[in-house]
Amino acid sequence: MALGPRLDLRQTQSLVMTPQLQQAIKLLALSNLEIEAFIGDALDNNPLLEAGETSREAGESPESDAADDASTSDELMMAGAGEADAPLDIDPDALDRDRDTGDWSAAHGSGPGEDSYDFAEQGESEPSLAEHLEAQIGPVAPDERTAFVARHIINLLDEAGYLTVPLREIAGDLGVTLVDVEAALEVVQSLEPTGVGARSLSECLTLQAKEADRYDPCMQVMLANLELLGKGSFAQLRRICDVDDEDLAEMLAELRGYDPRPGLKFGGGGQAPVVPDILITAAKDGGWDIALNQATLPRLVVNRDYYVELRGGCTDKQSKSWLSEKLADANWLIKALDQRQKTILKVAAEIVKQQDGFFRKGVSELKPLTLAKVAEAIEMHESTVSRVTSNKYLHCDRGTFELKYFFTSGVGGGTDGEGASAEAVKARIKALTDAEDPKKILSDDKLVELLKGEGFDLARRTVAKYREAIGIGSSVQRRRQKKLESI
Repeated sequence: MALGPRLDLRQTQSLVMTPQLQQAIKLLALSNLEIEAFIGDALDNNPLLEAGETSREAGESPESDAADDASTSDELMMAGAGEADAPLDIDPDALDRDRDTGDWSAAHGSGPGEDSYDFAEQGESEPSLAEHLEAQIGPVAPDERTAFVARHIINLLDEAGYLTVPLREIAGDLGVTLVDVEAALEVVQSLEPTGVGARSLSECLTLQAKEADRYDPCMQVMLANLELLGKGSFAQLRRICDVDDEDLAEMLAELRGYDPRPGLKFGGGGQAPVVPDILITAAKDGGWDIALNQATLPRLVVNRDYYVELRGGCTDKQSKSWLSEKLADANWLIKALDQRQKTILKVAAEIVKQQDGFFRKGVSELKPLTLAKVAEAIEMHESTVSRVTSNKYLHCDRGTFELKYFFTSGVGGGTDGEGASAEAVKARIKALTDAEDPKKILSDDKLVELLKGEGFDLARRTVAKYREAIGIGSSVQRRRQKKLESI
């Protein structure tokens, strides 16, 4: 069979995303700060765009206010047509559905109570590591001298909770003996979270092993040879520790449960406040008023007067083409931003509808919810809902929450057959541990029994996982902590 070149004509179909559609999809996932930076770049690159004081409908062209400018108005309207009119996976008419029922309502624009909302109230950050540790010094320090040195050591800890300054240097700086510094360090290392004040990874893990009552001779040998663990020399480590494969696997599993950087659980005390994108207030009819936060809405308009001025100076084809391109880009961007806001509002309205119990009664009524369920309800693609809920925040009477917070998996239990939200289970675990008798600390097995009595059918490891996820210590840790609080 002879081989030779030939020319064929074939017809195929393919899905191609235009640059504008790609940009519209990107806009959905941007946070407030990213949108602000994006608009700043657009204002720098497009002379026809300017920041406006009031919003206007997406795609609406500047209207002519004089008869001799009628042609200009026609050009602006034509520039905003075509591809910019294509829907970006939204249905604005659906925003007002069910409004007449009173179950829920959504209003585009400023919502009730916006003027009274104080964003500064959301700026209260979590206590820093130093503040958390210093609050525990009083009950455990044997005397004021030790407490003073311990507070100095706390201020020397890095963000991970480690002490990197030699003890002799601390003793010299404070004019105390090395014994005094060692006694103060022992006090610091007895504080929560366990592991702070360590001078090495080995010491940090050792403190946690002692806390868990797992610091036996085999674990002691393993912690003294962490470099072998890092190299993956398990056979050598097994011989040194004098254990079999099963015991080694159990010891490794225990180590994985320890926190090598316990100080990172606490903030630095200077976090910026979160500005919500959506504001929710109770409506008079018993439903909910859902509004976009006007403070975060980007406002762009086309500078019509400047466009007329530039058009009068365009004498060649290239200049006219450039001006038309800038006008089309400006009109499209205004519409894309408006549709982004409508899409956020539409998704938020459906979330509020699905999680109505949370807004009325609290986290115990939070239901399992998936992106697919919301996407199906509002007739959008699941990826669109995922982008909309990224880096977006909702404010209600119960606080400010990221939209992703309302999407939670279901766990065993529940008489309705749907199971319970993981967040609801965490809230119940926290309530049980907060109310426990300091003399009768609840074990994980007891928590499982109590939760099962309330309809939550969970395994012990699941309860332990949720307990650790919300920062609640083991029964041993809680017993010691509550003992200190009672002093």
